[in-house]
Amino acid sequence: MTDASATPVLDRFCLDGKVAIVTGASSGLGVAFAQALAEAGADLALGARRTDRLSDTVDLVGSIGRKAVAVGTDVTSPDACERLVAATVAEFGHVDVLVNNAGVGTIVPSTRELPDDFRSIVDINLMGSYWMAQACGRVMHPGSSIVNIGSVLGLTTTAMPQAAYSASKAAIIGLSRDLAVQWTGRKGIRVNVVAPGYFPTEMTSDGLETGYLDSLVEQRVPVGRLGYLHECAAVVVFLASDAASYITGAVLPVDGGLLAT
Repeated sequence: MTDASATPVLDRFCLDGKVAIVTGASSGLGVAFAQALAEAGADLALGARRTDRLSDTVDLVGSIGRKAVAVGTDVTSPDACERLVAATVAEFGHVDVLVNNAGVGTIVPSTRELPDDFRSIVDINLMGSYWMAQACGRVMHPGSSIVNIGSVLGLTTTAMPQAAYSASKAAIIGLSRDLAVQWTGRKGIRVNVVAPGYFPTEMTSDGLETGYLDSLVEQRVPVGRLGYLHECAAVVVFLASDAASYITGAVLPVDGGLLAT
């Protein structure tokens, strides 16, 4: 066992020479994750269904001085996930970090939710994360990191009818723990979960417009505000980096204290 304590602490957060894949990189937190990883030194492969918007993220990464490739990806297709990973290896030679960010959510009373709608949420959020992890797990080398994006709704409720979303995010926690046990010791791949609270994104826009999130923040978020995108992105960089080399199978909330209430 090698003790890397001689490495200066700030250097352990550096991702120079690393290659990261970010799914759902066309908007919101996905863009913030790509930007932060690039600022830490990584080159990026960006996946999303909305390929027209990926070009903006590619340009953002380029403005930071890092390289990026965009690949249209529907994570519900295992073949599409394999193509994203293959394109990453073809462009950069390796994959060191996966950020499983692609996800969707709905607010539907459970007695009205259609079976196909429920399946669609689980297919994207849970199955998509698994297919991407599986594809990356086949090519990643020891020292690699998978960061699955969960949610505080995998651990609590906020009185909104989101059964499919909450179920999928809770399942991501179980999936990540299992993969961490399977892969960390045998393959040297760490697997962790970031559980964001509420951030201003497309997914939360309805709640912001109705004022529901303002009320929720007032009642249940000790910090007293929504999160800033960069606050969640910094945690992703931490888990992706060697600074988190002794962390695997963990769930790290970034929620302003919501889970404490």
